[in-house]
Amino acid sequence: MTTSAPGTVAGRRLAVLTVLLGGLTAFGPLSMDLYLPAFPRLAADLGATQAQVQLTLTADVLGLVAGQLVLGPLSDAWGRRRLLLGSTALCALASLLCALAPTVGALTVWRFVQGFAGGGGIVLARAVAADLTTGVAAARLFSLFMTLSSGAPIIAPVIGGALLAWTGDWRVVFHLLAVLNAVLAVAVWRAIPETLPEERRHRGGLRQTGRAFAALVRDRAFLGYALTVALAYAALFGYISGSSFALQQHYGLSASAFSAVFALNAAGMVLLGLANARLVARFAVRRLLVLGLSVSAVAAVVLVLGVTAGAGLGLLAVLPPLFVVITTRGLVASNATVLGVQRGASAAGSASAVLGACMFGGGILVTPLVGLGPEGSPVPMALVVAGGALAALLATVVLTRSTTEPVAAIR
Repeated sequence: MTTSAPGTVAGRRLAVLTVLLGGLTAFGPLSMDLYLPAFPRLAADLGATQAQVQLTLTADVLGLVAGQLVLGPLSDAWGRRRLLLGSTALCALASLLCALAPTVGALTVWRFVQGFAGGGGIVLARAVAADLTTGVAAARLFSLFMTLSSGAPIIAPVIGGALLAWTGDWRVVFHLLAVLNAVLAVAVWRAIPETLPEERRHRGGLRQTGRAFAALVRDRAFLGYALTVALAYAALFGYISGSSFALQQHYGLSASAFSAVFALNAAGMVLLGLANARLVARFAVRRLLVLGLSVSAVAAVVLVLGVTAGAGLGLLAVLPPLFVVITTRGLVASNATVLGVQRGASAAGSASAVLGACMFGGGILVTPLVGLGPEGSPVPMALVVAGGALAALLATVVLTRSTTEPVAAIR
């Protein structure tokens, strides 16, 4: 076990840290959606309504946002390691209490706690990565993190469905999450050192935290990258929340065909995210970001035209542009995040907190919009996806265009 970090890490140690930090990054998004297939069984078991069960998901997402906003800035003052240990241990306990919840009200409370602690894992993993890596190494790590964060909510229901089919019990999902987090807590204790030395910490409590947030918001380039993350995820969550009704009710896809489309889009996003980890060694990060945003925006416009004027083409007018929009998240999310974190490197915990909150906050804000319009209509989904894609491009082009980036030398 190491309690102080070296200046840089490489080789086997970097590989171990990458696996652990990747696991911490993926856990929050994975736990958010892993139990979705069990909603009907959970409602019947706890005597809850559909709205009450849905509230347990909302509580988790709110916890994820709150955990990042609180624990990220605190880590700039207290250091990363002890908060990371505490958040992973708390998340394991909260997951176990979710499995034992006797009522839907208790489940809702523990889901918020689970999300809060899981949000700490996300923001602290990014802060540790920012402490230890710069340049190409940082861009590669953040590409992996954002690929996991983007892919986990899409893949999680598939895993959860398999667990439910195998065991028939929704509580098994939370038992599994408790075990996974306990393993992560032990691994953090043994392998992740303190990466923020005393001399680099910011003191001053809430006042200093407020100043750090204010400084980040006043930074035009950081604000541009934060808005890009929020708007890109708004487009992604618009797709996640609206595609089931649109593709199955309006276009008549069967459940199995819809699952295949969902899996294909997820695979495209994950593969491009992994490819991005190599591309950042050859091309400037901002250039890759603008490329992904531009291609996504064009495909989003085609998607809107397809659902409004391409009725005769049916799915051919919808599936190809939708695939392109979702796949390009692999170029957008990771690159916007690494540029934002490096931009706020002097307060990496606070910068990671804002970017993480923007990621999930964007999804929370747009999800209700997808329900507007006629039942099963693809138009609201297409408009939300297109609006997020176009606005994300605009945020990057307008707000970050004339700024010299600290990571401009990344090739």
